[in-house]
Amino acid sequence: MAWQTFTPLSALAGGAIIGLAVPFLLLMTGRVAGISGIVGGLLSPTPGDVAWRVAFVVGLAIVGVAASFTAPELVAASSTRGPLAMLVAGLVVGFGTRLGNGCTSGHGVCGLSRGSIRSLVATVTFMTTGIVTVTAVRIFAGGSL
Repeated sequence: MAWQTFTPLSALAGGAIIGLAVPFLLLMTGRVAGISGIVGGLLSPTPGDVAWRVAFVVGLAIVGVAASFTAPELVAASSTRGPLAMLVAGLVVGFGTRLGNGCTSGHGVCGLSRGSIRSLVATVTFMTTGIVTVTAVRIFAGGSL
């Protein structure tokens, strides 16, 4: 069960790092740390607005690679899906973030902390949709809840 592997100290540390990084980016650039918006800005770049976006994305990748070497058990991919399914899932997520005007990091972390009603509605929608989807897949795939 997932709750048996819950580690509150690492969760607290991760939350604290995100909690420090988000206002730092906002103070330094005036931008919200929504991953879909940052990556989307690289797909249709504005002059003078690329360097910090590249640095942010490269930093995410470097930390992920470093974590895979230092604590591989925490980063191990456990998907049984093939590359095509992963590609389709990524495209669907990308479409959803465009449809929702942002992702969970933008709305859930940044928008909620700023008291945005739009972000509250988006985050509740994301979470509800995720819960319903996982429940439906588990039921129809014959798994347990």
